[in-house]
Amino acid sequence: MPRSCVFAGGVAVALLLLPCQCDGQAAQSKATNLNAAKAAMVHGVAAMQVGDFVSAKRDFSTVVRLAPQVEPGHAALGSALLALRENESAVRELEIALRLAPDDYAVAINLGRAQTALGHYNDAVKAFGAGLSGAETPALSPDETLAYATALAATGQLQSAVELLQRGVDAVPDSALLQDGLGTALAQQGKLDTALPHFERAVAIDPAQAAPQLHAAAALLALDRPAEAIPFADKAVAAAHDSFDAQLQLGRALSAGHRDAEALEHLHRATELRTKLQTPDSLYSLALALQASGDAAGSLPLFAAATSDATAKTSFARGSALINYALARVLTGDAVGALPIYAQALAIGPDSATLREDFGAAYLQKADLDHAIIQFKAGLAIEPDNAHLHYDLGLAYKLKDNLAEAVPEFERSASLDSTLPDPAYTLGVIYMQQGKYPEAIANLRRATALRPENGDAWALLGGVLKDSGDLAAAADALHHAIELQPDQPSLHIQLATLESQAGHAAEAAAERKTAADLSRAAMSRQRAEFALKSGRTLLEQNKLGDAVFQLITAVHAEPSLAEPHRLLAEAYMRQGKAADAAVERQQAEALASAKKP
Repeated sequence: MPRSCVFAGGVAVALLLLPCQCDGQAAQSKATNLNAAKAAMVHGVAAMQVGDFVSAKRDFSTVVRLAPQVEPGHAALGSALLALRENESAVRELEIALRLAPDDYAVAINLGRAQTALGHYNDAVKAFGAGLSGAETPALSPDETLAYATALAATGQLQSAVELLQRGVDAVPDSALLQDGLGTALAQQGKLDTALPHFERAVAIDPAQAAPQLHAAAALLALDRPAEAIPFADKAVAAAHDSFDAQLQLGRALSAGHRDAEALEHLHRATELRTKLQTPDSLYSLALALQASGDAAGSLPLFAAATSDATAKTSFARGSALINYALARVLTGDAVGALPIYAQALAIGPDSATLREDFGAAYLQKADLDHAIIQFKAGLAIEPDNAHLHYDLGLAYKLKDNLAEAVPEFERSASLDSTLPDPAYTLGVIYMQQGKYPEAIANLRRATALRPENGDAWALLGGVLKDSGDLAAAADALHHAIELQPDQPSLHIQLATLESQAGHAAEAAAERKTAADLSRAAMSRQRAEFALKSGRTLLEQNKLGDAVFQLITAVHAEPSLAEPHRLLAEAYMRQGKAADAAVERQQAEALASAKKP
């Protein structure tokens, strides 16, 4: 609540001291106005004391109208307007009051609060300074302390803001507002470890307030402690479910904790809640979290909004933001749209190997191999020992069928970083195609060791080992491949050949049967997919007889699919066969339910 600027008797004294140079009827009218003003003041003060600011505003407006030269009327009206957050009107009345009574510190402090609320921070600092410059310095309330500190911080006096808030906390240690404010100021100084206990203290004092919960979560995220941030952000969402900031912080915390499905739920909610008032910083944070949790498409409009104003003051470097924006376009398959954004980032600078690698990858996606090579070489000029860039350059050469240039790049990449599986796998493929089996086997073994879940690498290793005559090792590699890719008929055929060569006739026959069954199943799936697609198209064209034939074909080819039954039900209903439609609908529902986990 604003500092009280009036008392019931004060205005009466002020009004009585007004000079009255009128006689007769004019004097009587003047006295009537003064009496009405005194009565309105009394009513207004009473309304302020019970928190009825609307009635107080009405009463104090009457005082100002009847006695415009009396300072307490303007001071009181400014106080009521401040309580109603009508800050521009409050500033106007409080400035009038201060001109009429320059030494009224309470008016100056309320004026400082109103100017802070409007973002007029220099004016706010001057007003607070005037209010605190008297012989007896008044004690500021927590609200006043926070407003003054906010203005100080915004005018480059952050240390003074910290000292002011520290004095406030020392005086009122159980103020959640001051604890949160001090934590915020310390965080602005980069002292996150020092700020965090103040946020936690604010939460303990008033758990229902969302702001301290949010600030604690943000500090913990900045300290790379997402697991600890999640409970704070979760409580902030519980306290303010429709808050953009709360949903954003919880989404960011969950994303940083690799809980992407949960993160996207809250990040999408934040996207729905965003308004034009959101800062570029908050939009950029939302875009990054969406991209990190797998929704690159959802991040695109947010990246665009965050980077649209080149003159906006942000905590992030615009060049870096543009790189991430371009990357999101590449991730969504829009390399053409990414290229001018990368070029813009390069023009802003600084140049870096990462930027060149990403720029080249966009050209690679566009199949513009020559420009991709230019970018990768430019990146290597900056970081000659960058294993990723050597691999990317080798890949571009390989796509140009220039193996003479590609192989040395892959080998250089592998030698620079022995933990990368891609160079080993690619070299294994090249050496296999060139008939260099020892080199192929060595690289494919390294690839499967680095990425054991790569079924293709195990399958290739098995094939090369078979061709090189190591049947036992080949069988072992193919067993690994089959575990990872059990539905591939070709793997069972290769294993059947090995079993036959080893004299294991029964095992060979079993593998051939499995391969045949898988081949038939694959053919049935293809037949069902074709028939289903045809049936769907015919149904859209209202060719009901032909649609029913195709959908029945799909059912017979792949009985486990629910969609053909659902579409058959629709076709039968159009034909007036309600009973048949009901049967198909029931089968569709049963199959759909059976597939649910």
